[in-house]
Amino acid sequence: MRSPFYSISLVLAQFGCLGVIVLSGPLIPTSLLPLCLLVAGLALGLWALFTMRLRRLSVFPDPLPHTELISSGPYRLVRHPMYTSLLLATLGWILALPVWWRWGLWFGLLIVLITKLTYEEQLLQSRFADYQTYQQRTWRLFPWIW
Repeated sequence: MRSPFYSISLVLAQFGCLGVIVLSGPLIPTSLLPLCLLVAGLALGLWALFTMRLRRLSVFPDPLPHTELISSGPYRLVRHPMYTSLLLATLGWILALPVWWRWGLWFGLLIVLITKLTYEEQLLQSRFADYQTYQQRTWRLFPWIW
């Protein structure tokens, strides 16, 4: 078991990358592909929020005491649709202003989210007896890719 500092560090890194990406470019992309990625990311995030309900939402990877294993909605295909939605939306923002350091932030965000979901999955495996079965029938972030 890791310290709470580990979870806090992951969340701070995630929001740091996200904040700089959002604040350093146009909020609404003007070209079609970036706009579609942003809208798809936001739609997936809203669908995941609707499925999970706000009372179950936590930005930290540590499961809340009242956490239940959700396997409906986007969770029937992807175990971490909220992370997928962040990656899609931020990719849209990056493509709207594709400078090298913003790409670096996006890859940094990707690394942070992969680290965070790996840690979260370790905690969920110890929390839910059927989590491994759930893992075997779902994708981590992107259906048919990973």
